[in-house]
Amino acid sequence: MSIYPSLEDMKVDGMLQAQNSSPSAQQMHLPLPNQQVQVPHLSHQGLHTSYPGLSEYMGLELSESEIRENMPEYLKNQPAIYQSLPTAPYSGGGLVTPSPSTMVAPISGSSLGLARSQVTHGVRQVILCKDGDGKIGLRLKAINKGIFVCLVTKNSPAALGGLRFGDQILQVNGDNLAGFSSDKVHDLLKKVGVNNINLAVRDRPFERTLTLHKDSAGSVGFQFKEGKINRIAVDTSAARNGLLIDHNLLEVNGQNVVGVKDKEIGAIIEEGGSVITVTIIPSYMYDHIMKNISNSLVKKLMDHSIPDV
Repeated sequence: MSIYPSLEDMKVDGMLQAQNSSPSAQQMHLPLPNQQVQVPHLSHQGLHTSYPGLSEYMGLELSESEIRENMPEYLKNQPAIYQSLPTAPYSGGGLVTPSPSTMVAPISGSSLGLARSQVTHGVRQVILCKDGDGKIGLRLKAINKGIFVCLVTKNSPAALGGLRFGDQILQVNGDNLAGFSSDKVHDLLKKVGVNNINLAVRDRPFERTLTLHKDSAGSVGFQFKEGKINRIAVDTSAARNGLLIDHNLLEVNGQNVVGVKDKEIGAIIEEGGSVITVTIIPSYMYDHIMKNISNSLVKKLMDHSIPDV
């Protein structure tokens, strides 16, 4: 079964397949137009699901009724995420990644934003070292039993290592962090050596991406205030592709926009090309992660660089 980054891609691919399979095309031996691009994508098929349900995992009382009240779209559209989050088996000696699949992107495949914005929800190994000031450039937030990245300092080892807002830190040098407080984890990171700081990281478990196509007026069809999506226009790419209100924008084409002014986010979208990929998180979860974090600190320190592909 093919996976598409947007509804527009699915429709175009369907048209191309129909054209290629038509009798006239077969008689003339017409090839499929040279627009279809296979974009690397990680599939969760075949992985064991030992990751606990969210109600147990974060201690946030995320029962079905709680999710239904605050994040109903996940019950309707993504029930598997809340039943069990797939994981790649991890042991101190290495990382097992999911089997590769492909994403069919006949009109979005040339978009760098799509490549920069992939969210796998898998587990990866990150090796860091401290900078000259003895820091790695991370601010972490404990949400009961989970430790999440709420700030990555620009030009820091953490930024260079590819850590992003919303990543969950599972282990530091083999020590499990479940149940640790923010202060305890920060103290642990202060005490570790300068080199070979080994992190096990789950890739942004509460985030998802949507690829949107601009119309002739350059609009993708949504409005936001202080980074929170509050309006979606009918018959636009945002509406067609399932963008929802009460979600916060985290990235545009892979570039972090947390703490960025709305006007500047609008400029990033405007200059991002005809196809943009947005990374979002339910505002309910965003508020938990950002609670008691100073906006001025985020604006001053957060890494807003454009990631390499």
